[in-house]
Amino acid sequence: MLRVASRLLFCASLLVLVLIIDITYALVFTNSFYVRLKGNGGPEIASLVAKRTGFDNYGPVLGSPNEYHFIHRGLKEARTKRSIPHTRRLKVDPLVHFAVQMPGFKRVKRGYKALVVENLVGEMKPGRDPTDPYFQLQWYLKNTGQNGGKARLDLNVEAAWAQGVTGKNVTTAIMDDGVDYMHQDLKFNYNAKASYDFSSNDQFPYPRYTDDWFNSHGTRCAGEVAAARDNDICGVGVAYDSNVAGIRMLDQPYMTDLIEANSMGHEPNLIDIYSASWGPTDDGKTVDGPRNATMRAIVKGVNEGRNGLGNIYVWASGDGGEEDDCNCDGYAASMWTISINSAINDGQNAHYDESCSSTLASTFSNGAKDPNTGVATTDLYGKCTTTHSGTSAAAPEAAGVFALALEANNQLTWRDIQHLTVLTSKRNSLFDAKGRFHWTMNGVGLEFNHLFGFGVLDAGAMVALAKQWRTVPARYHCEAGSLSTIQKFSSKRPLFLKIDTTACQGTDTQVNYLEHVQAVITLNSTRRGDVELFLTSPMGTRSMILSRRVNDNDHRDGFTKWPFMTTHTWGEYPQGTWKLEVSLNSDTLQTGYIKEWRLMLHGTSDPPYTGLPVSDHHSKLAIVKKAHEQRHSNRSILY
Repeated sequence: MLRVASRLLFCASLLVLVLIIDITYALVFTNSFYVRLKGNGGPEIASLVAKRTGFDNYGPVLGSPNEYHFIHRGLKEARTKRSIPHTRRLKVDPLVHFAVQMPGFKRVKRGYKALVVENLVGEMKPGRDPTDPYFQLQWYLKNTGQNGGKARLDLNVEAAWAQGVTGKNVTTAIMDDGVDYMHQDLKFNYNAKASYDFSSNDQFPYPRYTDDWFNSHGTRCAGEVAAARDNDICGVGVAYDSNVAGIRMLDQPYMTDLIEANSMGHEPNLIDIYSASWGPTDDGKTVDGPRNATMRAIVKGVNEGRNGLGNIYVWASGDGGEEDDCNCDGYAASMWTISINSAINDGQNAHYDESCSSTLASTFSNGAKDPNTGVATTDLYGKCTTTHSGTSAAAPEAAGVFALALEANNQLTWRDIQHLTVLTSKRNSLFDAKGRFHWTMNGVGLEFNHLFGFGVLDAGAMVALAKQWRTVPARYHCEAGSLSTIQKFSSKRPLFLKIDTTACQGTDTQVNYLEHVQAVITLNSTRRGDVELFLTSPMGTRSMILSRRVNDNDHRDGFTKWPFMTTHTWGEYPQGTWKLEVSLNSDTLQTGYIKEWRLMLHGTSDPPYTGLPVSDHHSKLAIVKKAHEQRHSNRSILY
C-alpha cells in the first residue's frame, strides 16, 4: 500500500509540475480538440456529441470514459489563432464539461542527415552465421574491424543468441512515420494487433509516399529490432525472433498532445517496449518536453503497462551535437524513459551526439572512416539500406537488446531493465574524440561518461544476468529539500548553493540507494545559453546537468520548474550535503537569477542487489555489492 500511495502522490505532484513547466508559446492551433464529457460519458455519448457539433470522434484519450479526441475537418490543420466559435460550440453542449483547441508543436526525426533515395547495394555473397547478405556490414552486431572499425566493439549479440535468446514473444512498438509491414524481412514478425495509425486514425500504419523517401525512418528502425534471420534479405535484427508494431504518429505538419499521449498509451499490455527516435527540434535553443496528457500516458505505462510490470520507453538522446544538451529535451531527460546515445565503429562519439547527465547507455550509429557505412537495415518497398544513422539508429538497437532481456526473463519490470543496463553496459573502447569528457567512477564504483552514460550495451551480459535477476525493491520518491530565495549570479561571479538532507529518513519515502536524481530549477538570465549547472552528491560525484548552448539566445523564458536529471549517482547513498554550482560561461558580462531549487531523490530504501550471484561476468555487480556491504559494516569507508 505504501508503494502505491507514494506512486500516486508523486504522479499527482508530477502532473502539477508538467502543467507549470509547459511554457512553450504556441504559434499555431490545430483542428484537434480535447473534450471532457460530464459524468462517465462513454463512446456512444462522445459520438453523439461529436455528430451534433460537427466534429469527428477520434476516440478516447488513454482509454478514459470521459476524455476524447475530436477533429473538425472544416478547420485548417494549422492556424495562428484559436477558433472561438468551434470551441464555444463544444462548450455549450449540455453533455460537455470542458473543451479546448489543441496547440501544435514540432517533433523531428533524429538522423544526422536527410533521408534520400539511394542505390541498392549490389548482390553480396552470403556471410557466415547468420546468412543474411548484409550481415557482414552489420558491424554493430559483430565488429571484426571492417570499415576501419575497432574489433569487438559491438553489442555482443552473438553471446545472447548463443544462450538461445532471440526475442521470442516480445513486441517493440516503433513510434514513428509508419512501418512497411509488407517488407519480406519484417512481415512475419509484424504484430498487426498492436499497431495503429494515429495520423490517419485507422489500423494500417503504412508510410505515406514521398518522392524523397522521407518516410522511411520507421521502417529502418523496425528492421534494426526484428528483421528476420537467414532469409537472404537485407540483414538481421538484434532480436530477430521478436515482433514489431507500427505506431504511425509523426507524419503530419504539427504534433498534438493527444496524438502523442494515445501513441504512448496504445495497447500497453500487448506492447512491451516503445522505441522513439524523435523529439523536440535539435537546434540548440529549444527547451521542450511532454505535455500533460503525454506525461500521464508515460507514467501510466510504467506503473500499469505489461500487466503491472511497466512498459519500457526507449528514447534517442538527440542529434544536436556539442551545441545542444539533451537535458533540455524533456523526453530524453525523463526518468521514466531510457535515453540512448550513440558511438561510431571505432569508439568515438559521433559529431551529432548530444551529451547530458540523463543518458543511461549507448549503442551505435555510423562508421568512422566511411560515413556512408551506417546501420544496415530494411528500407521502404522491400529495399535495404546501409546508411541509416544518427541517434535514430541507436535507440532501436537498444530496444532490440531489451527485447532479448525480456525473453530471458519476462518478469523484469521497467526498473529492472534500467538496473540491468547500468550493471552490464561496458566502457569497452568508447572515448570522447575531443577529450572533454572522461570516464569517472561514482561513489559506489560505477564507471560513467557524460557522453556515453554507463557504456555500450552488452546483450550477452544483460541476458545472462537477466536469467538470474531478482526484482529490485520498491521505489520511493523523496523531496529532499529546497531553496526558494532569489539569488543573483553572473559571468564574473558564479553561485554555490547547498542542501543538507536526511533523504526522508524515518518516513515512508526514505531513500537509501539512489536511482535518478532531479534538480528542479527555476531561473532566468540575460542569455540562457551561457548558463552551466553542476550538481555534486554527498559522495563527491559531480554531474554537469546543463552545459553551454551557443545557439540559445533566450533572455525571457529561462527555465521554470525544469527537472534536470542525472543518472551518474546511481547506487549512491544520498544523505548529506548536495551542492549546486550555477555559472555563466561567457566572455561578456551576463547576469541571471535563480529563484528556486528543489532536490528530488528517487530510489530504494532496501539494498537492490541482495540475493544475486556474483561472477567474473558481473564485475560491476560485484563492485556495487561490495560497496553496499561496506556501507553497512563501516559507513565511514564510503561516506
